[in-house]
Amino acid sequence: MMQPNGAAPPTQHHQFHQSAPPPQQQQQWMMMQQQQAPMPHQQYAAGGAGGQGSPNEVRSLWIGDLQFWMDENYLSSCFAHTGELVAVKVIRNKLTQQSEGYGFLEFRSRAAAEQILQSYNGTPMVNSEQNFRLNWASMGAGERSTDDGPAYTIFVGDLSAEVTDYILQETFKSVYTSVKGAKVVTDRTTGRSKGYGFVRFGDESEQLRAMTEMNGVVCSSRPMRIGPAADKKQPMAGVQKASYQNPQGDQGESDPNNTTIFVGGLDPNVSDDHLKQVFSQFGELVHVKIPVGKRCGFVQFANRRDAEASLAALNGTQIGGQNVRLSWGRSPSNKQSEQPQWNQGYQGYPQAGYEAYGYAPQPQDPNMYYGGYPGYTNYQQPQQVCS
Repeated sequence: MMQPNGAAPPTQHHQFHQSAPPPQQQQQWMMMQQQQAPMPHQQYAAGGAGGQGSPNEVRSLWIGDLQFWMDENYLSSCFAHTGELVAVKVIRNKLTQQSEGYGFLEFRSRAAAEQILQSYNGTPMVNSEQNFRLNWASMGAGERSTDDGPAYTIFVGDLSAEVTDYILQETFKSVYTSVKGAKVVTDRTTGRSKGYGFVRFGDESEQLRAMTEMNGVVCSSRPMRIGPAADKKQPMAGVQKASYQNPQGDQGESDPNNTTIFVGGLDPNVSDDHLKQVFSQFGELVHVKIPVGKRCGFVQFANRRDAEASLAALNGTQIGGQNVRLSWGRSPSNKQSEQPQWNQGYQGYPQAGYEAYGYAPQPQDPNMYYGGYPGYTNYQQPQQVCS
């Protein structure tokens, strides 16, 4: 297994808990005073990392992509050998007590936190196929970010089940030096790959080259299918973040038979055929309709997986002359229910986003890092009506 550069390998003999411990009671996790003792034979070799940092310096990291069983004990075991970990906190749902898929790590100094960030981010986690996803927990004015500048993203489909973030990233990084990261979308419950993902580039020309050069190239055991995706440089105006706790948000996501995508904010010049051409690259289409005189449309796929892939990839991208917003539509079960949907407007559902993350983005979530992947933040569209 690949180990982080410049850091001692994490120990492998820990017994990891398969269930999360009860959450801490209304505590500010940064005030926790737990001290993690370093192993004598595994001192952390990071220049300037030792010693307590300034009280005002940022020395905490955000960690994402956590599986349900990755609790505080597990995370502590991953970093205890550094001797720099002060506190760890996994954020949990207040109602279910289940992990929300992310947490925070506090270190003795900013230098130690920065060394961990540089050494571990994107490398495989202990006893898991997951890669470490780290960033600064707070990005105040003047703070450094590991993801400065624009990001240019592509959609990658038809991935085989064994493809991980790391495999996908290295497939592209071996050809394009500006690759910033890759993400394979996985099922929120089972953790299994959904067969598609995203790759981010720092250079737009390399992104454009990859769109054509990598289409059909074999990754692991299957040829990839490349498509467009929303870029970090294309924020959606007027779009708000939503929480998974939003009751509307589960309706489109939880219905396995719903294969209809609502497309809002359409350019008036976009036709049914144009919309069909854009969405057909993600799979077989059953129905495409733009109501006359309306700036929205509905795209129905033959299967759920293709609909999910199109929603994740195309939300925020430009179709015609405008950026579109996508969310789950209501798949008509018969002609009686279909006619009102096309003509009487649409009660929109929030975008499901990436089930693998299993959390609603919080204020501490460094959106500048995950914003490059469309769908990592959820969008609330409570009352979308075709106009």
